[in-house]
Amino acid sequence: MIANDWAGGGARKDAVRNRQRLLEAAGEIIRTSPEEATMPKIAKAAGLSTATAYRYYPTLGELLNHYLYSVLVQLRDFSHDCPATGLELYSRVIDEWIRLVHVYGRTMVQLRPRTGLLARLRAHDSVITASRDAWERPIRAVLRSERLADDTFEPAFFLHNLMFDAREILDLSDLGLSDDEIKRRMVSAFKGAIRGWANFR
Repeated sequence: MIANDWAGGGARKDAVRNRQRLLEAAGEIIRTSPEEATMPKIAKAAGLSTATAYRYYPTLGELLNHYLYSVLVQLRDFSHDCPATGLELYSRVIDEWIRLVHVYGRTMVQLRPRTGLLARLRAHDSVITASRDAWERPIRAVLRSERLADDTFEPAFFLHNLMFDAREILDLSDLGLSDDEIKRRMVSAFKGAIRGWANFR
């Protein structure tokens, strides 16, 4: 289920439910017919009026951005709650990310923004901030295991985002690689990439 933590502590139950219905309807429409992703069609699929939909999300862009954010909140919460440490933590968060990509990835691919990760990170974009929150502890565990400096985190996060993009995971899955093989190959490639970045002269 799409996470919905923008509703606010005092929100009425029907408001939370309506936001949830809009997010789920948006995800289904984007996954199957992205060209039909308009606020009226999403509202209709959610069983709500267009006016009600706009009351919760003033623009289509805000609704779609919240969809991405909601998926990353699930990853963030898993990462924060995971009792594992070190490379075991990283492994478990990778497993959860691959699971989420199988559930939401084809929709997420359609919503890929035009602005790059680093620019969005510096602009405090909510989606990238949630992603950073999810990955910071696991990626720092990898940096420690590779004996790389703490200040390597930002380029490591950048490279990790490129390599573990939902599109790439789905491509590898469509080629017949198992989730475990995708993880092992990509983790090995990521470690090589961050070592290469850190040692570049």
